Amino acid sequence: MARERIRQTMGFRRARVTGVTRPTPDFVRVTLAGADLADFRADGPADHVKVYFPNPVTGVLTAPTWSEEHGVERPTDGLVISRDYTPRAWRPAAEGRPAELDIDFFLYEGLGEHGNGPASSWAAGAAPGGEVAVGGPKGSLLAPAEARHALLVADETGLPALARWIDMLPAGCAITAVVLASDEATEAYLTAEEEARAGVEWLYRFDGPGQLEEAVHSIDLADDAYVFAAGEAGELLPVRRMLKRDRHVDADHLQVQGYWKRGVTNRDHHAPIDPSDPD
Repeated sequence: MARERIRQTMGFRRARVTGVTRPTPDFVRVTLAGADLADFRADGPADHVKVYFPNPVTGVLTAPTWSEEHGVERPTDGLVISRDYTPRAWRPAAEGRPAELDIDFFLYEGLGEHGNGPASSWAAGAAPGGEVAVGGPKGSLLAPAEARHALLVADETGLPALARWIDMLPAGCAITAVVLASDEATEAYLTAEEEARAGVEWLYRFDGPGQLEEAVHSIDLADDAYVFAAGEAGELLPVRRMLKRDRHVDADHLQVQGYWKRGVTNRDHHAPIDPSDPD
């Protein structure tokens, strides 16, 4: 059965930082709030928003705007800086508290040029009062309500989505998760309840390449399992090929996204991991 898709209210919402925490040494969790977030929703486990950051030199925030009459209106001047992120959590306004949105930023330390990028630099120095704009999501692909088995695969960049999958899958679903990380400190990202439910297998880069494919290949995958994988495109390419060609996972049950790629700046996560075999 195909997963349900729903449309969301489009918008480019201005919001200010109200809190900053560190779930792990390499993650910064930024809480955003503001009146513009009143109609924000993100109901799918891997929903994406585009976050717009201020110019690091001038401090000026430049972002598109949206109206029902004109649609998306892009700025004609100013520096537009944006990156895609999975909302970690969002909370509607309640009891005098404004609507809030949590975005988790992985700082990419040691993973290519990303550690020096404007988004990571902004997150590392984020403080209450800072302003960003949030575009989308345009729609949500919901977690499968009837799922009985699920396999979740991610590196650090896919952890926010993986955690949301764990939280959103039905209670009776048996979950297996495989995570590739730089070191053991990343394990603190998941709550004890999330890790216990998914029975997470942690892999570490210092043990060498090819671990994701090997780990996934060794899993006894149920015929009706849903599979979600997100991370570095090159590492996920052989995993996707194996799942499609060897395991014959149904296309409606398989979602593999390259959130980043070594040597590529601001990669579009919608771009196919395997151009020779796009979805």
